[in-house]
Amino acid sequence: MNMTLPQLRSVPKIDLHRHLDCSMRWSTVTEIAQTLGMDLEIPPALSRDSFLVTEPMKNLESVLKKFLQTQKVLASEEILTRLAYEACEDAFNDHVMMLELRYAPTFILDGHSQLTFEKIHQSFAKGIALAEKKWGMAVGLIGIIQRNKPLEEAQKVMNFLIDHQNEYVGVDLADNEDGFDPKPFAPLFQIARKAGLRVTIHSGESPSSFAGQWMLDSIEHLGAERIGHGVQSIYHPHVIEVLKAKGIPLEICPLSNWLTQAFPSFEDHPLKNLFEAGVLVTLNSDDPGIFGSTLTDDYDIAQKYHGFGPNEFKKINQIAFQNSFIPASKKKIWENVFT
Repeated sequence: MNMTLPQLRSVPKIDLHRHLDCSMRWSTVTEIAQTLGMDLEIPPALSRDSFLVTEPMKNLESVLKKFLQTQKVLASEEILTRLAYEACEDAFNDHVMMLELRYAPTFILDGHSQLTFEKIHQSFAKGIALAEKKWGMAVGLIGIIQRNKPLEEAQKVMNFLIDHQNEYVGVDLADNEDGFDPKPFAPLFQIARKAGLRVTIHSGESPSSFAGQWMLDSIEHLGAERIGHGVQSIYHPHVIEVLKAKGIPLEICPLSNWLTQAFPSFEDHPLKNLFEAGVLVTLNSDDPGIFGSTLTDDYDIAQKYHGFGPNEFKKINQIAFQNSFIPASKKKIWENVFT
């Protein structure tokens, strides 16, 4: 018998793949948009549709373009601190006990000349510190390099992350893979690894005949220790063997993969097949603010369409615990829960 949503919500969870800059509550979005004088459509349902992605879009690119609407709201240090605090609070209320939040400084900075990388980071750090203290969570920050930006901008972001390496747990390369070979970014990620930063790479998310090679390049040239999404590996047996041999987990986000049409339906999603093939899989929320979702929704999909139950959920959280970039000193208090 399937667990009810309240029962699923009570399952202790780890989320390794959640975009902080796409985790703002809808109620907060509308409040701040009005404060900033942004025109909201009437009736409210139209306004909601202009910000949120709750039904499948054409492809990943169309979803990413929609993110730009919410990006306009990220306009001040106070807003960013509130975003970080509320994102952690929402996760805690969903029984997420360990949380890795990632964001792209360049994404937030666009159109917000009053901000800087330093102001953005310190604002987020302030909100996270307040949440950790109140809710007793373990939270880590991952900095994102946008692959669709010039290498010069990527270099600036990486320099900032390395200068603040004790305040980040890892680095990531994200945004649409089509037309953006990961290999040119390899020197930057090699420097990051030497500085002690861990590496996760968005790869193999959307359908492409090149998805397998992109994943291999992310592992071999960028040093990926985890792959964000990686669900297209199901069509590339040699990639699956590499993932298994190297013990590289996939940060799988089933609801997101359906909304971006990585797979046409929940039944078609390869979560179960990858799990049964011995790939290290984890369940994650991706963009819960813009999707109007929680991590529990992804657990419900895993339960309804792939037969996951308490044993599978325990196993995927053990995998997430063992492969989290959060320092051992912070995650030690959760060892009795997940081992």
